[in-house]
Amino acid sequence: MPIRRFHIGEEYELFEVFHSAVHLVASRDYTPEQIDAWAPAGLDMELWARKIRDIKPFVAEVDGKVVGYADLQPTGYIDHFFVSGYHQDQGIGRLLMSTLLSQATTLGLRELTSDVSRTAQPFFEKFGFCIIEERAPKVRGVVVPNAFMRKLLP
Repeated sequence: MPIRRFHIGEEYELFEVFHSAVHLVASRDYTPEQIDAWAPAGLDMELWARKIRDIKPFVAEVDGKVVGYADLQPTGYIDHFFVSGYHQDQGIGRLLMSTLLSQATTLGLRELTSDVSRTAQPFFEKFGFCIIEERAPKVRGVVVPNAFMRKLLP
């Protein structure tokens, strides 16, 4: 399964990955109101496209279709990490995380951090991330709890 850098023009495909991950997977741990605030169907696509171009994520493909993406910022912060709700339990997240860990080594980072959803916390813990702080950020006026997690690197 190829992992590569995002290409301009794929912003909407990444939105579909994000939207399906939140609505089909994270919905197990969040209320419908929280899900709709986090991943509304009517999201401003220009703002979305700008965000994706700014974070420059890695992208996972299956049969030429984008099925997951994740970024690693120069500070070691992971802003987005999503696998399509239609492609769960296929090792896509593991490959994306391995890519980020390899990139962190290349960049000489000492730690990785992320604000992680309730749904993704067990996955991040498998890779050695620990919860530093439980948080309750508001998204579009709705509290969508998450946890700030950190992994120290050798």
